[in-house]
Amino acid sequence: MMTTTYRQAGVDIDQANLFVERIKPLVSGTARKEVMGRIGGFGGLFHLDLNRTPDPVLVSSTDGVGTKLKIAQMMNRHDTIGIDLVAMCVNDVIVQGAEPLFFLDYLATGKIGIETGIDIVRGIVRGCLDAGCALIGGETAEMPGFYPEGEYDLAGFCVGVVNSDRIIDGSGIGVGDTIIGLASSGLHSNGYSLARKIVFDMANLSAADRPAGLDVSIGEELLKPTRIYVKALLKLIKSFHIKGLVHITGGGFLDNIPRIVPGPCKAVVYRQSWPVPPIFSLLRDLGKVAEMEMWRVFNMGVGMMIVVSEGDRDEVMERIAMMGEQPFCIGHIEKRSEQEASVQFTDP
Repeated sequence: MMTTTYRQAGVDIDQANLFVERIKPLVSGTARKEVMGRIGGFGGLFHLDLNRTPDPVLVSSTDGVGTKLKIAQMMNRHDTIGIDLVAMCVNDVIVQGAEPLFFLDYLATGKIGIETGIDIVRGIVRGCLDAGCALIGGETAEMPGFYPEGEYDLAGFCVGVVNSDRIIDGSGIGVGDTIIGLASSGLHSNGYSLARKIVFDMANLSAADRPAGLDVSIGEELLKPTRIYVKALLKLIKSFHIKGLVHITGGGFLDNIPRIVPGPCKAVVYRQSWPVPPIFSLLRDLGKVAEMEMWRVFNMGVGMMIVVSEGDRDEVMERIAMMGEQPFCIGHIEKRSEQEASVQFTDP
């Protein structure tokens, strides 16, 4: 008698098991001493060290990569998109002063391509190593009929910890404080729906084209992975009083800065105080995008902001530069009236 199998329906359990076995050596390389158990269990185990953090507050974040995935799939290059996935989560955790502890991923696709999946996990592992967190679990969902062939989606989940008396929430930010910006690696992982519309629909470029001003093809530029700031900021937090941190993601300057600046204050940003990478002016010109729309959608070359007392500015900038970051003094904090916006731009 003929029988129907799960494989005939499009889901291959044997392939899924093979995929898990193939990635185990990669994942194990991210382990921290607090990780318990083994890869492949029903849940990831992590033993919180109360000697290091006696009054712990757990900080969690979840995010995806958005339509940047389309660029990876267009170029058939999948080994960096996992870095973006980790970066979007761990950069959100660090802004509250928390050390990222562990990460979990979710990969959904129509049919598992083992080599593609391994490339994706390689990127996730690189991101976890850059952030110092352990990859302790994940889910690979094979969903035939739901995703077109060759397409997949990613989601990430991160948990970090900070002692209750070390939480960075912006409440101590005051008039006269300095804003330091850290250079981004490019678009990072936000604004890609607009970027793709401009590049591929309006300008009719291909991924292999290299517009004037770029040192790589437009596809390579758009695929540059998001910078992970965690290790440098953790060192900085131990040595200085950091009043506020801002991760510039979706919403750009206009929506992210108000999340950390207290109501009576406003951030004054010096527009010409850092070199804006060419990709942003290219998108602005090709798409005829208004200036304020650019500031609201993109990071404009600044992926992270640090708010410190003016007296700490020079030493903080020197120290963060020694850690490999590129800092710029990009603004300050002023008193805000009720009629004024939380973010104001000025030319120095």
